[in-house]
Parts: sequence; structure tokens; C-alpha cells
Amino acid sequence: MKELVFALEFKGTAEPVPGAENRLHARTSASGQTLSTVLKRDGVQASIEPAGGDTATFESDVTMIGDGMFVEQGKIRYGAAGSIAFKTVLRGIIAPSPQPGTQRGSVMWEVTSGEGKLQGAQGLITSNFTVGANGEVTDDHFVRLYLP
Repeated sequence: MKELVFALEFKGTAEPVPGAENRLHARTSASGQTLSTVLKRDGVQASIEPAGGDTATFESDVTMIGDGMFVEQGKIRYGAAGSIAFKTVLRGIIAPSPQPGTQRGSVMWEVTSGEGKLQGAQGLITSNFTVGANGEVTDDHFVRLYLP
């Protein structure tokens, strides 16, 4: 199997599902990016620069299960390369952030299927995210896929 490792920062929104208590629907997207981390004596320097290429789109359904925990399932389309479906491993967490009006959270997803060039994909994705007071989402993914 071939191992594919990459990271993307997605931006978009999470909104309540009308008529469904404790449910949210998230939609985000990310264009090609170059993420850089430089460790220096005076601190860590990090940047995300546009790199062109196709756009990745993310959609998920989130069910809050109490005490700042949730489960989630959804799909990520990586432009023309194809898509993967995923579900939560155990539970995700969300809690207030040190930034006023912002929540922060994290979740790990298991890849359950793939389409296109990602057919037969297996792997895990970690998500570290923030949600603003108006539902604005910034979601950083670190992905490790295994492809046939």
C-alpha cells in the first residue's frame, strides 16, 4: 500500500439542523496550500500560503451527545482526485476557547470508504478546529491515508 500524508486548513460554517435538536451541519472548503513550520531560538514561526490547484470540500453531520462531546460522519472531496467518507473514532470534544466568543475542539475520524483515485483508501484524519459565535469554522486536518 502507498502512504499519503498531508495537511489542509478548511474554512466555512457550522449551522444547526432545522427541527433536529443537538444536530449541526458543517460545510467548509480548502484550496491547495503550503504549510510551513520553522523552529527558531526566539519561537515557532508558522504560515499557510496558497498553492493553487483544485479545491477540497467538506460536509458533515454532527450530533452533540452532551458534556462537550459529539459524534460526526461525513465526506471530503479532494477536487478531481476523488473523495473519502469518514466517521468519528470514539468521541470528539468541544469547549470554550481562551479567545472570547470562540469554542475549540478536536476529533479523530476513521476513513470508511474512498472514490476515484482514493478508491480503497484507509486511514485516519485528525481535526483541530475553532467555531466562532456566528458559526464560522476554521478546521485544520492532518491526514494519513493508505492507498492500494
